[in-house]
Amino acid sequence: MRQNNQNQSISKTQYAYEYLRTQILDGVYGPGQRIIIDQVAKELGASTIPVREAIRQLEVDGLIQYKPYSGAIVSVINENEYIETLSVVAILDGYATALSSRNMTESQIEKLKELNKQMEDALYEFEFEQFGVLNRQFHSIIYQECGNSFLQEEIRQAQQRLDRVRSSIFTLVPQRSRQSIEEHAKIIHLIQEKAPIDEIEKAVRQHRLNTIEAFKNRMKPGKDKKE
Repeated sequence: MRQNNQNQSISKTQYAYEYLRTQILDGVYGPGQRIIIDQVAKELGASTIPVREAIRQLEVDGLIQYKPYSGAIVSVINENEYIETLSVVAILDGYATALSSRNMTESQIEKLKELNKQMEDALYEFEFEQFGVLNRQFHSIIYQECGNSFLQEEIRQAQQRLDRVRSSIFTLVPQRSRQSIEEHAKIIHLIQEKAPIDEIEKAVRQHRLNTIEAFKNRMKPGKDKKE
């Protein structure tokens, strides 16, 4: 009986963990927002114990931090970490896409086109969190065909570091969404036309670097006009 109760407790903790993690990554809980344990427990129909355990796990993941007099809050965006991590992803992503480009089937390429169209629809509806989800799916399909498991693991780990802000980056920089769709279309075209591998790698790397520049310049609306 004790073992069953223990398993049930683990299950509730895992459920609370997945629930809170999804809420954070989808932007329901924004950076700096306080997590009210009693409220979450009520939403889940559970006691506060599994919620507290889940919060401890999320603190280890870096998604939640404790602040004096505030308790558990969603971790604030570390801009330098985001920029540095995405700079690494730009290199890894470009190389992985170049490797994948010769292995992708027509059905996979059509799926990329479909996802890009869904991203356009999400942009039209101002659903920026959904836009971020579709963006991850878009690049994930390409990674699957690179044929290098070590490279895939490196990208996966880098993506985990980005996850906290990735789903909300297009909310922070909405004008980047339209540019991203256009760049995706170019990448799809290069893959479908079997363009030189170095050209594909360069296009994808620049795609990521453009996101970094948009993120850096988001508080400088007059910068483009001056240049």
